[in-house]
Amino acid sequence: MTTPDDLVTRLGRWSAGRGPLYLLLAGRIRRLIDDGELPPGSPLPPDRTLAAALAVGRTTVVSAYDLLTQEGKIVRRQGSGTKVAPAALRPDRPADAANPLFMHLLEPLDKIVQLTCAAPNVMPAAVTEAYTKALSVEVTDDIGYHPLGYSELRCAIAGRFTARGLPTGPGQILVTTGAQQALALLARLFVSPGDKVVVERPTYPGALEAFRESTADFVPVPHGDADALSHAMRERPAAVYVIPTHHNPTGSVMSPLTRQRLAGEAVDRGVRLIEDEVLADLSFDGDLPLPIAAYGPAVTIGSLSKVIWGGLRIGWVRASESVIMRLARLKAVHDLGSNYIGQVAAVSLVSSLESLRAARSSALRAQHAQLCTSLREHLPEWEFTPASGGQSLWVKLPYGDAISYAQLALRHGVAVLPGGSLDATGASTQYLRIPFLETAPVLATAVVQLAKAWREYVPGTASASLTTLVV
Repeated sequence: MTTPDDLVTRLGRWSAGRGPLYLLLAGRIRRLIDDGELPPGSPLPPDRTLAAALAVGRTTVVSAYDLLTQEGKIVRRQGSGTKVAPAALRPDRPADAANPLFMHLLEPLDKIVQLTCAAPNVMPAAVTEAYTKALSVEVTDDIGYHPLGYSELRCAIAGRFTARGLPTGPGQILVTTGAQQALALLARLFVSPGDKVVVERPTYPGALEAFRESTADFVPVPHGDADALSHAMRERPAAVYVIPTHHNPTGSVMSPLTRQRLAGEAVDRGVRLIEDEVLADLSFDGDLPLPIAAYGPAVTIGSLSKVIWGGLRIGWVRASESVIMRLARLKAVHDLGSNYIGQVAAVSLVSSLESLRAARSSALRAQHAQLCTSLREHLPEWEFTPASGGQSLWVKLPYGDAISYAQLALRHGVAVLPGGSLDATGASTQYLRIPFLETAPVLATAVVQLAKAWREYVPGTASASLTTLVV
């Protein structure tokens, strides 16, 4: 067991930051786990023992342990104590290890159908053409460092917002290395340790990770509950994060009336409202609703990752010029600016985005239909609501928990994402997020394998923690 004295030494000056002690303690233990200083399976001191060693109340340690349990960093069982969660499951690892989720980005799994990462896996020909054109551009008297982003790309993105009915100047645009960096920069700018951040449950897991890095205190509200969002905003949180168009993972679309209401509440309460539009272009009927920012001063995140290809690593933030400049100073420290040639190529891609998104949405619409048909045929007891766009279905299992089922599905050659990793409370344990990004034949075969796993599944035969870093 990691002794209290040993852990206290490793924790260092954990209480020197701002915010509730339990969040600071959880943040430091989380870092030790992520850095490998507390390996998987390592026993941790009992809460009373650790509280005495740290000279804090037992409630502080219990709350920190509870938070880390919800995040899947540690496991607590009656009679066996508290331990660091097991490592990600590999096909040759025992059944009590964790589901891999998006660990395949770091440790690819051979011969596994990945129904986990919701991102295109084919680079369109338009990308090659755009890069060929970009490489012909002569660069003189330019070192290529542009923390704010390549000026022509900022103009193109601003122009698209304006064409949608939201007047925008290039000074309101920051180009980022994908939407994930946009989230990380916003979390760094807006959120201090212990600050409250309102999030929907479920929501995009990458956003939860970005806010956790800032040691946020989550205020989860049920997805689609406008009254709950409004009530949470009365507490004046540091930020509110929502996905209004083709919500990840449910695919739903927020009504214009609710968008207007949230924008008004944000103004009245002085709350920073962050809207994620990464999936907004993926509508099956071509409809593209106005951003929340059209109704009030919201910060809008966008990206080419889902509508074209994630390997471009082109994202952006639309906000007031003062916020953009503050974000740019942070970005300059991180990377001095995103890839120059990639941004030059992105100019032509943004200019032709309407035709590109039409083709992408058409393909997704067909793949969505295949997934729905296969699920109804082979797994009729699973519940889901067809999406109107986006990339995934939010599927409810009739019994059991998604984590243990996902482990069994993996042994049948299909990796699926348990719902708990998309829920700040660690709930949604009966849900799976299943993307429809593979071709129709692959999706049909994958569902057959999922059905075989379901017929073998017995609740309570396996348990594991959740691995984070998801897309």
